[in-house]
Amino acid sequence: MTDADVIVVGAGPTGLMLAIELRLAGVRPLVLERHPHRRDTPKAGGLGGQILELLRYRGLLERFQAACPGPVPAPRFPFGGVHLDFTHLADPPMHALPLPQQLLERLLDERAAELGVEIRRGHEATGVSQDDAAVTVDVRGPDGPYRVSARHLVGCDGARSRVRDRAGIPFPGVTYPEVNRLAQVTLPDTVTVLDNGDLDVPGFGTVHAGFTRTDRGLFGLGSSPGARSVSLYTIEDESVEYDDDVPMTLTELQDSVHRVLGAHLPLAGSTRLSRFTFKARQAERYRAGRIMVAGDAAHLFPATGVALNAGLLDAVNLAWKLAADVQGWAPAGLLDTYHDERHLAGARTMLHTRAQVALRRGHDAAAEALREVFSELLLDEQPLRRMGALVAGTDIRYPMPGSGLHPLAGTFAPDLTLHTDRGITGVAELLHPARPVLLDLAGRPDLRETARDWERRVDVHTAKTDDRPADVLLIRPDAHIAWAAAVDEPAETAVPALREALSGWFGTP
Repeated sequence: MTDADVIVVGAGPTGLMLAIELRLAGVRPLVLERHPHRRDTPKAGGLGGQILELLRYRGLLERFQAACPGPVPAPRFPFGGVHLDFTHLADPPMHALPLPQQLLERLLDERAAELGVEIRRGHEATGVSQDDAAVTVDVRGPDGPYRVSARHLVGCDGARSRVRDRAGIPFPGVTYPEVNRLAQVTLPDTVTVLDNGDLDVPGFGTVHAGFTRTDRGLFGLGSSPGARSVSLYTIEDESVEYDDDVPMTLTELQDSVHRVLGAHLPLAGSTRLSRFTFKARQAERYRAGRIMVAGDAAHLFPATGVALNAGLLDAVNLAWKLAADVQGWAPAGLLDTYHDERHLAGARTMLHTRAQVALRRGHDAAAEALREVFSELLLDEQPLRRMGALVAGTDIRYPMPGSGLHPLAGTFAPDLTLHTDRGITGVAELLHPARPVLLDLAGRPDLRETARDWERRVDVHTAKTDDRPADVLLIRPDAHIAWAAAVDEPAETAVPALREALSGWFGTP
C-alpha cells in the first residue's frame, strides 16, 4: 500500500500546478517542500504566452487577473536586447500577466487547498529509490526522518534538483558568466523624470530610457513621465557565484548600476529586487522509470519570461498521463509521450533563448549591426507574428501517431464559439474539468457512437460553430487535439481512425 499515488517534490509553481491537475484527474498527490514557508524572494515577475490560454481553459485566468497588483502591460517584450513590439497589432500573438511569482504561488497554493492537496512544508526529500511497483522517498521532516512511497515521483525541485540527480538523469548545458539584476524602484526628489522618460541625475546628467550599452554591460530603464517608480535592469559579466535564496539588496543594485553606467543613481526604495544568472541546460530525458522531472529540474533557459510558461505546461501535459497510469487504463507508451512532447517544446524554447544570447552579448559593431537588421525585420507583420508565436510557445505541434492526420492534430485547441441546445459556450469552458472531450461539430452520430465505449473517460458534446475547422475534434485534457475528422470525411475512414485514436490515447474501453 503506497502513501500517495504521486509524490511531487517541490511546491513552486510547477509542483503546485501538477498537484492541482492530478487532483482534477482524481488521483492523490503528496507534495514535499523543503522550505517551511512560502518564500518571499522575488523571482519571475509574471506569466506570458500559451500558459495564459491554458489557465483560461481551466477557469483560473480571471481569478489570477484579479489578483494582479498592477495594470496589464502593453504587449511589448524584450528579446535579446531588442524588442518584440505588438502594440500596433489588433490581435497580438502574445500577452503577459504581471503576476509576481510569490503571488502566483499563493494563488496556486489556495487552489490546491480547495482541492484537498496535501502539502508538507519543511519536509526535505533526501533519498530516492524505485522498483517495478513503486518509488520510495526518504524524507527529513520537523519530527525526524521517515519514508513515503507512491506509484510515481516527479521532481519539481529546481535547477539543483536532487530528484534528477538521484534518478541518474544527465543535465548537460552551459552557464553564462552574466548576472542580471531587475528591480522596480522609487526615486528621490533629487532625481528628475523628464517628459521623454529620461532621468536627470545630479552630478551625472542624463540617463536615457531604454537600453544603454557600455563596455561593462547593459543598463535598462523603463519609466513614465512624472512617475517616481521606475524599472531598472542591469547585465554584467561576473565570476561571483550567487545563492538564489539570498535576496538582492538595494545597495547591490546601486553598485551594479554604477559599474555598468558609471553613474551613482540615488534610490529611495524598492518594491521588487531580483537577481538571476543565465544557464542553457536541458535534461537528456524527462523520465527515468517511475521518476519524472518538470520545470527548472528539466530545463533552464538563458532568457527571461519563458521558464514559468514552460514549467506549468510541463505539469499540465504530465498530470493526466500519470493519472491514467495510476487508474490502470493508460495505453502502452503513454507516459513516454511526456518526454517526447515536452522535450520537443523545451528544445524549441531553448532555440529562441539561445538566439537571444547571441543578440544581447555582442558589444562590437558587428553585433550592433545584427541587432539593427533584426529590429528592421520585426517591423514587418509576418516575421513579427512568427517570432511572437515562437516565444509564446503557440507554434508547438506535438507529434501524433497515425498517417494522413488533420492539420489541427497535435495543436492547441482553438476556443471556438459553440452553439448548443443549452446556449452558447466555448471549447475553453468544456475543458474546465480537465477531462478529454469529443466535440461533434457536424452532427456525426456515427462518430459519437464510436466514442460511446469510452464514455467513462471521454466527455462527448455536440455543437455548431461558424466556419467549422473539422467535423469532430478529440481533445486531450491538456487542450491539445489528439485527432480530428476532416469536414465531410466519410465514415469508412473516420470511424476506424477515431477508434484507433481513442484506444491509443485513452486505453481499451
